[in-house]
Amino acid sequence: MSFERSLLFTLLAARYEIRSVVITSNLAFSQWDNIFHDAMTTSAAIDRLVHHSTILELNTTSYRTECAKNNQQKRLKKSEKLEETVA
Repeated sequence: MSFERSLLFTLLAARYEIRSVVITSNLAFSQWDNIFHDAMTTSAAIDRLVHHSTILELNTTSYRTECAKNNQQKRLKKSEKLEETVA
């Protein structure tokens, strides 16, 4: 297991039933094998997370995606205005 994966699991294990943890992810738990690359570690991490937890599933558009779209639209409008003034 890589250092980062080991560190994440160690953090979850150390804080389990002691302190609160907030984790955000765009992956479903069924895809967490991609994070830990080990079914047993993945299962243990998820078990510690969901025990005593409140899971909020947000089915909304990503804030970052919306900002990127808005910025792209602004750049296009500026480009169009610049082309109009040059022409």
